[in-house]
Amino acid sequence: MLDKRLMGMFFAVGLVSVLETSADELHYKELALKSLIQAVPSILKTYDSATGRFGTGVWICTDQNVIYPLAAAWAIESEENPYYHDAELLKAIIAGGNALIEDAGPDGSWVFRKKDNSTWGTIRMPWTYSRWIRTFSLIKDAMPPADRERWEKALILGYSNIMGRDMNRVHNIPAHHAMGLYCAGETLGRPEWCEFAKQFMARVVAEQDPTGYWTEHSGPVVRYNLVYVDALGHYYAMSHDQAVLHALKRAARFHMLFTYPDGSLVETIDERNPYHKDLRLGNVGFTYTPEGRWYLARQIDLMAKAGMKIGADDAASLLLYGEEGLIAPITDSQADRLDVTPDGKALVRRKGPWFICLSAYHCPISESRWIQDRQNLVSIFHDSVGLIVGGGNTKLQPLWSTFTVGDVSALSHKPGDENPRFTPAGELYHVPDAAGIRQEDPVGLGLFYSNERCSVLVDPLNNENLRIILSAQMKSGLPVEAHLTLIPHLGERFAAADGFETKLGDTTFELTASAESNWIEHAGWKLTIPKGARVKWPVLPHNPYRKDGRAEISEGRIVITIPFSPERKSYELVLSVGNCAH
Repeated sequence: MLDKRLMGMFFAVGLVSVLETSADELHYKELALKSLIQAVPSILKTYDSATGRFGTGVWICTDQNVIYPLAAAWAIESEENPYYHDAELLKAIIAGGNALIEDAGPDGSWVFRKKDNSTWGTIRMPWTYSRWIRTFSLIKDAMPPADRERWEKALILGYSNIMGRDMNRVHNIPAHHAMGLYCAGETLGRPEWCEFAKQFMARVVAEQDPTGYWTEHSGPVVRYNLVYVDALGHYYAMSHDQAVLHALKRAARFHMLFTYPDGSLVETIDERNPYHKDLRLGNVGFTYTPEGRWYLARQIDLMAKAGMKIGADDAASLLLYGEEGLIAPITDSQADRLDVTPDGKALVRRKGPWFICLSAYHCPISESRWIQDRQNLVSIFHDSVGLIVGGGNTKLQPLWSTFTVGDVSALSHKPGDENPRFTPAGELYHVPDAAGIRQEDPVGLGLFYSNERCSVLVDPLNNENLRIILSAQMKSGLPVEAHLTLIPHLGERFAAADGFETKLGDTTFELTASAESNWIEHAGWKLTIPKGARVKWPVLPHNPYRKDGRAEISEGRIVITIPFSPERKSYELVLSVGNCAH
């Protein structure tokens, strides 16, 4: 239900659909086989025949995940494949599984160790177990009896505990386990495991939001949404359970919308992961619907243009489990479109080379380190330079918030603190408690932080220029600031109107605009900033994947802080692309 305070703020237009249909087909298996074959030598370079371990640096159980693409290379018969039934390759694969057995505890778990040598308890690692059982399904009939018996015993132990102890809720890890459990049931002759997995996958489908995502707290988790798609896709390939196809179609449509034109994932609505400039292929789950195959075709094309190959793991799954066929394309290059999610909580505006995403997903602050504060609600992308404004959410860093109301010093990360308190120690509102989207030009957000009303409008003026209008009512009696988080490009020039110039790197800086005509520029864009605005580099997040939460400088943002006052309640900034100095 929309908060009553937001009623009437914006007039909403209907969903603008951009889906079109045409007859075309996706064929990728020849390319996938070539990529798989080319990857084998580099994988084997990391193999230690004395231990059976793969990888470099600190050994972790997921280093052994490569036995799966190696097993695919061993199992796939083709005149182009020199590794088909190669005896030495089979020995390496078997040794890789034996290394997992040797390192496992009595309940089939491994120490959850990361490459920085930090440990996070023990885990029956889902990504490793599913690849191990899929590997076994490919090579079991060629294994020496003693090794086959050893693997069977270990896999039965592991999956018995997984079914009994690790699948008590719908979440990305149990969903992946369910896929592996189905494979284990088929491979190890345990039909009751297959039935358990089928019932669990029915729960996964039932818990999908109509928008096409699975929530893990409140709203989408874009990056981990791919885990659910991958699990359902592999499961469908094994089971042909028609009940999951509509979930795969909805998920494909969701990812069509929330993928930037360069193929990277939109972070703005993601409550767990910040922006990463990485081009993700997709996965086998996209191969079972025409919409998903369009998405996969688009990502493959972008990878080819970037000189990238399909990764060995993806190639193995596409070859063993994927389906080729008709696509239903979406014209993502359409110059003028507006898409709103069915729940009205997120908007994508595509106008010429501009791509804008706005998020009205909001929720109270979670004390879980994994659930990020829904604080950074605007992203702006341009085809020629990529993502400029945005970068996603974090914790313990109010300067990443679109607006703050109150004392920003009330929330910060203490270096080395492994168990911080994630709520402010004073009066600070850095996540909205109500939000609404303006679904007409200029698109925007209306936001309430306690009793302070703020808004942001984003208005592409032409192919080179875009307006950002930031406003606050200033009725709370508390300090109010807007923040724009800008994506850094390390090693590239950063300059300001006052003559400041540097190559962005380890050197920190803080600037204050002294006149209304100030600007900054970096990485192909230029932004006007008002008098009194502050520019800071780097503003670091809290990284939940490191025990002490520390972040590297590459994870930071350039932040523009714009303070409001009773005398100045609105600001207009202009973002330009293409007219910067070099």
